[in-house]
Amino acid sequence: MNSYYEASARERVRGLLDPGSFHEFVPPAERAVSPHLVELDTPAAFDDGIIVGRGMLDGEPVLVAAQEGGFMGGAVGEVHGAKLVGLLERARDEQPAAVLLLVESGGVRLHEANAGLIGVSEIMRAVLALRSDGVPVIVLDGGQFGCFGGMGIVARLCDAIVMSEEGRLGLSGPEVIETTCGVEEFDARDRALVWRTVGGKHRYLIGEADAIVADDIGAFRAAAIGFMAAKPDLSLEALDAEHEKLGARLARFGACRDALDIWSALGIETPQKLPLLEADAFRAAVSGKRA
Repeated sequence: MNSYYEASARERVRGLLDPGSFHEFVPPAERAVSPHLVELDTPAAFDDGIIVGRGMLDGEPVLVAAQEGGFMGGAVGEVHGAKLVGLLERARDEQPAAVLLLVESGGVRLHEANAGLIGVSEIMRAVLALRSDGVPVIVLDGGQFGCFGGMGIVARLCDAIVMSEEGRLGLSGPEVIETTCGVEEFDARDRALVWRTVGGKHRYLIGEADAIVADDIGAFRAAAIGFMAAKPDLSLEALDAEHEKLGARLARFGACRDALDIWSALGIETPQKLPLLEADAFRAAVSGKRA
């Protein structure tokens, strides 16, 4: 097994794409660093924490972006956001089989607040424009820093989300919730609570992740190949259906205080055992019981 969780962004890209097919745009040699970090005398990265480029996936052309959690937790700044927007706009011209977003981000950089917020809004607009052109956008989420803040919203704007148990997805991260609402509301140090609330298994059970896979780059690759045939649907009917599902979910689970309560309400007899199951056993245990 080649762990997705432990791999760097470049290692994930190399493992996902067909061997030798990746060509990077704006590589580190071009020194596209954030001007804001330089002004603040803060260490910068020559790729600004994101790798973008073109490659082949199962013989089909794809564009790919991979956020590097090892640099500022994958947070979005001006250059970081511009590279991702540029990739999405390029995809509108090239019309690849799909665009892969290997997300790992805590949200916007505090160092670049306004520039980062503008970058995230431009990413959202570019994702929707690309999907309206019929190009599927597939999210892969299994990194150490999860996917939160603006990138959490971006992920839910895409056609499919593939997660591992180790992946996390949400709007506000655990530490933000604790700081805002108090430790009584959410204890960010309780790792079991964190993962059963925002982790891949829970997101899959309530329908926010479309697939859950083992922590293996090959498993993510196979899932991404399967979703390349997705047909983007931005119709009013699809939007109305999504709103109806969200309303039904709130009515069904609104009184639940913990993910364990939701899993029990889904008809899972021993919900406390789910965190212990490997991906295959987990999928078998919850078959037909997703929200």
